[in-house]
Amino acid sequence: MQATRNDVRVANWNLTAAYGQWMPTASLSSGFGWQGVGEQRFGSITAEQLGFGDQPSFLTSSYNASVGFSLNGRMLMAPGQARRNRDATRAQVRSQEATIRLGVTRAYLEVLRQTEGLRLFEQELATAQLNLRLAQGQQVAGSGNAIDVQQAEVAVGRAEVAVLRSQTGVQTSRIRLLQQMGADPAAEPELVTAFTVTEPDWTADGLYQMALGRNPGLEAARASEKASSYGVHMARSSYFPSVSVSAGLSGFTRQASNTRSQEAQAIAGGVAAVQQCRSLNQLLSALPNPPAPQDCSRLVTSQATIDAIRAGNRAFPFDFTNSPPSAGLSVSIPIFQGLSRQQQLEGARAQLFDARFRVREQELALRADIETRVAEVRTAYETSLIEERNQALADEQLRLAQERYRLGLLNFIALSEAVTVKARADRDRLYAIYTYHDAVANLESVVGIPLRNP
Repeated sequence: MQATRNDVRVANWNLTAAYGQWMPTASLSSGFGWQGVGEQRFGSITAEQLGFGDQPSFLTSSYNASVGFSLNGRMLMAPGQARRNRDATRAQVRSQEATIRLGVTRAYLEVLRQTEGLRLFEQELATAQLNLRLAQGQQVAGSGNAIDVQQAEVAVGRAEVAVLRSQTGVQTSRIRLLQQMGADPAAEPELVTAFTVTEPDWTADGLYQMALGRNPGLEAARASEKASSYGVHMARSSYFPSVSVSAGLSGFTRQASNTRSQEAQAIAGGVAAVQQCRSLNQLLSALPNPPAPQDCSRLVTSQATIDAIRAGNRAFPFDFTNSPPSAGLSVSIPIFQGLSRQQQLEGARAQLFDARFRVREQELALRADIETRVAEVRTAYETSLIEERNQALADEQLRLAQERYRLGLLNFIALSEAVTVKARADRDRLYAIYTYHDAVANLESVVGIPLRNP
């Protein structure tokens, strides 16, 4: 039963997960890399051909943060489907509980039946022992014989065997009851509930109306029908458009193992600028009224520039250079995707029709079961009354037979027949009583509620 109830926990989480699909997604990723020294190729051209020879090794790192949200018809309707599936699971659990309750009730009644049967066998043993004493007394008085005594002894032995078997039956029924309850088989259950035979005053129509709202099997079938009905709407949702929204940020770092190449390029650029400046001053000096020459020394690459290059190289691992942020919105409208959507819709409709037929089948079966169970209860009640009267007559017959045997007016065979009739009447009475209780338990399982107080 606990394993079945665990399905409800799964169904609850399915509902939570369905609502979770409405929430945006967020992710954050980061990576680190290393690129060794070597010749790099850009298509069919190498870095050295582009003037970037003697490249150092590099350490790189990056991050990417993104947020997204998407929604479509199935996601929008998923919580409703999950809720109805949970209701169906709960109804199935209640149906399973009703089955277990019926099993425990039957096992409990079996313990009572076996216990009462043991009491009857003990009474039969006491009667057989009394008859043995009567036969022995008749033999001593001279009106009996050894055959009667031996027959009485055999009857005592058979009664003792019946008591032993009945004791085993009681113990076995107790173990089965504990098994049904999930308890330790070594425990000793205390039976505190006693059932009585009462005249049934229920009507089939009244019980049917109660069963329509309380029968566990019918409740489970109706819950499955509701889930199937919503499944049709879920199938139609595949025709709905879908919307997606996303936004992201990213950044990177790139740090070389050395900056010699960058420093050399900066120094070479400064030297070229000084040479160009000097050439320009020389040309201007040839003009009549030349302007004042430029100070070319200020174009020389300074140590500050070199330090800035070195400082800019210290980026790894977390001095990121941010990339431009990005955002996007997309709307998708399904136009034609083959016939898969229609196939899913028709399949959902077929499941709905099947579920409705099962509900109708359950209702018809429920009506027939109640009519049958009510008739069985009434028959069992009338039978118990007849067997009660038969038991009283058998008691009186045995009492008279024992009295006549004591007076020597009856032989032992006739006394044995009276004992047999009494034993059969007791067993038939016991059988009738618990047939009644079994019939009421079956009726209660069909209706779905207790119909009597024990």
